Amino acid sequence: MIEAIQAERDNLAALLTLAVAEDVGTGDVTSQMLPVTAHLTARFVAREPMVVCGLTFLPQIAAAYGEIATDVLASEGQQVAAGDVLATWAGPARVVLPAERVALNFLQRLSGIATLTSRYVQAVEGTAAAIVDTRKTTPGWRVLEKYAVRAGGGTNHRMGLYDAVLVKDNHLVAMVGEGASDPIAALAEKLKSARAQLPASGFIEMEVDTLEQLAVALGLDVDIILLDNMSPAVMAQAVTMRDDRSLGVALEASGGVTLATVRAAAEAGVERIAIGALTHSATAVDIGLDEDLR
Repeated sequence: MIEAIQAERDNLAALLTLAVAEDVGTGDVTSQMLPVTAHLTARFVAREPMVVCGLTFLPQIAAAYGEIATDVLASEGQQVAAGDVLATWAGPARVVLPAERVALNFLQRLSGIATLTSRYVQAVEGTAAAIVDTRKTTPGWRVLEKYAVRAGGGTNHRMGLYDAVLVKDNHLVAMVGEGASDPIAALAEKLKSARAQLPASGFIEMEVDTLEQLAVALGLDVDIILLDNMSPAVMAQAVTMRDDRSLGVALEASGGVTLATVRAAAEAGVERIAIGALTHSATAVDIGLDEDLR
């Protein structure tokens, strides 16, 4: 089962500060009309099938508003059905109701990412390919959104520009501008110094657009080679080229992969498939909060 670590809780804390400020402002005028003695039990209910994510953060969200008791009834990354009760909140109506929308915003967004990721993971089931996310995340939400990808069974790529090297076509263009006739080959010495700056978990990846570029890149000290916008047939040729050299370099497909095409990419033999849509195109799922007086 996936577990949130301090990084995710710190990201949530920063976002919560903004979320509460923009929503509550100087105070919830509507809720202040309610009797101080009114208490609610609220049920978070899935309105559609989904892979749920974010329930572990409900106590932290509740604490930002006041005394709310949380009971989590489903697990992070669990597939649930429409009508399933995911968690409950109990507390004063004046506290529970102002917290409702922000809690649902977090749960619906994170569960949407987990649900979409799970669909991609299921689509490549039985192959050796891992579904990998990208840096195409909502600004400020990256740690939480990558957590949601893991909840859906996906794998995280680099967190940012600091923990891995990814040489893309634009980097190569800049090197040509500096006079390099073969920019990929010219990177050999630079990669050595770059690796020394990486954390132990870091890696070096290079993007190639053609099999000719791949042939050069296979001679460099890289851990992963990104095959950009290649057809499954060309990707299969790339896998053969790599295997013929008996290299331990992983190959990653990227560029316009959809649920309709991801299986073909996986069957070409690549180890990783990077999909920006996991975070930039995931749709929030429908979760409701049903309340009863108690």
